[in-house]
Amino acid sequence: MQIQKSFSSINIGGTLYLVATPIGNLEDMTFRAVRVLKEVDWIAAEDTRQTRKLLTHYEIPTRLVSYHEHNKRASGPELIRHLLEGNSIALVSDAGMPAISDPGYDLVQLAIAENIPVVPIPGANAALSALIVSGLPTDRFLFAGFLPREKKELRAELERLQYTEATLLFYESPHRVTKTLEAMLESWGDRPVALVREISKRYEEVVRGTGSACLQHLREHEPVGEYVIAVGGSAGTEAELAERAGTSWWQALSVEEHVRHYIGQGAERKEAMKRAAADRGVSKRDIYNELLERD
Repeated sequence: MQIQKSFSSINIGGTLYLVATPIGNLEDMTFRAVRVLKEVDWIAAEDTRQTRKLLTHYEIPTRLVSYHEHNKRASGPELIRHLLEGNSIALVSDAGMPAISDPGYDLVQLAIAENIPVVPIPGANAALSALIVSGLPTDRFLFAGFLPREKKELRAELERLQYTEATLLFYESPHRVTKTLEAMLESWGDRPVALVREISKRYEEVVRGTGSACLQHLREHEPVGEYVIAVGGSAGTEAELAERAGTSWWQALSVEEHVRHYIGQGAERKEAMKRAAADRGVSKRDIYNELLERD
């Protein structure tokens, strides 16, 4: 167990600050974020060119170094060395909170392993900003980040999330948002959706409606800017939905499809066979024999 006292005077070495930066409008920056960026010894940035614009705007002279997905194996340990020597470092991403869907997570893990204090400097976040304007339930939500690009992996991930009752939040590029929404419709049906793009920028836009209506909007208006897709959660679990319909959810599936369904949710093959057997009220051996006959 590890207990961190972020502002204790007995901390030895430097501190790693996770500093939120604007997601569009430069006024998203907080007074505290500007102060911390001026006071630390180093700023580690995902894209130094992008961050330099921000530093210039706020007249921040702090030394800038690169830390991103392609150099993290070399840069990460070097930053940790500086922290252990007593230097403080601010980690920033291109936009929003660092360590969310970016390699900052790896640096945080390295710092924690060395008992280096890790302090958040809160600020703008695209996912939460989209959630609160979506009109969808905010009491429970799941941030799922970027979905897989390959069709097979995408289908498996959507199947895994299918019965999540919380509001779902995804990041997506303008080049893929239409295909992603098409895949969601195919897997989940026509749920409530909000497409939120260009948050806090001049062309900020929120499109709310059913998945099919939002998809039609994308087909009629070329997608521009980075998107957050907010999707209404499932109306219940597999069993609950089947009970409402008066049927078992698996009835239309073959034994092989039934087993594959659970494998797609992350179960090992033996566990998937056990679950399928329990659903069907038969023994695991019956399931095994059925699959053996098909092979």
